[in-house]
Amino acid sequence: MPCELGYTLPTFTATAPTAMRILLAPMEGVIDHTMREMLTGLGGIDRCVTEFLRVSGQLLPPRVFHRICPELQQGGVTRHGTPVFLQLLGGEPQVLAENAARGAELGAPGIDLNFGCPAKTVNRSDGGAILLREPGRVHAITAAVRRALPAATPLTVKVRLGFDDRSTFTEVISAISDAGASEIVIHARTRRDGYRPPAYWGEIERARACTELPLVANGEIWSPDDAVRCREASGSSDLMLGRGALCRPDLPRLVRSVDRGDPLAPMAWSDVRPLLRHFFELTLQGYDARYAGNPLKQWLVYLRSYYPQGAVLFESIKRLHDPAAIRAHLDGADRQGIAA
Repeated sequence: MPCELGYTLPTFTATAPTAMRILLAPMEGVIDHTMREMLTGLGGIDRCVTEFLRVSGQLLPPRVFHRICPELQQGGVTRHGTPVFLQLLGGEPQVLAENAARGAELGAPGIDLNFGCPAKTVNRSDGGAILLREPGRVHAITAAVRRALPAATPLTVKVRLGFDDRSTFTEVISAISDAGASEIVIHARTRRDGYRPPAYWGEIERARACTELPLVANGEIWSPDDAVRCREASGSSDLMLGRGALCRPDLPRLVRSVDRGDPLAPMAWSDVRPLLRHFFELTLQGYDARYAGNPLKQWLVYLRSYYPQGAVLFESIKRLHDPAAIRAHLDGADRQGIAA
């Protein structure tokens, strides 16, 4: 599609909707509004979730909500029309409820609660996965937020299989369901498991005995084949993609095309190169110029696991900070049709 920045992005034929829903994961420090705009522009994503907004002790001012979710100023959607739910993290029911209500007032199309973050600093501050040890508190938080939100505003919840083990998993699912949530995203590992493979997709099936809520499966989905296996093992038709969508930007489209029985060809590196330039220009609009190259470098670290050319390009720019120098390397890669 033509781009006002003076270069051309690859065009893709839109895929028709299917019964499957594909959500983009809220990866802290990685999938911010610029990456959400980039990935939703490629198609295949039904919903995004922001990075978590840490809530503790007070009602936050609107500017904080707008900083983490600039999409609030354009109807709560990306420029490509994909809804963006606002994710909250914390351990205080009433304060979370007040901030959830404010998020809805500011235009968030949905609120998401984070009971899955495995980071030690977050867990030590009474947030994220550590709350899975206490199903009663999970219920209290979810119920308080649900009461504070307009009836039409969805409340989704993201969890893991547990903290140290899976002993509280079904109790947590029941607590969330009884509290009035709209759906549950399940990362199929415990906090102790971290992000080490495998993901235990079959454990998600256990939740179906505890709730009739829609369940979304998450974890270790790197390819369309993984998506098929995950859906079969979990019994969930809906998926959340995170690192896989960063390594393969067209993964949502590919997964959806396989589900429709009309598989698409994967993007080539020649398709990815103009996306890198576009993403860099997007970050220049929201970052200090000295640090604008950091998100691009971070994305290349993911891309290089699928595209070897990404490793070459990363090595060529990893020590560069001047935007003009980085842009020159990206332009040179485009002209030469190679990564360096």
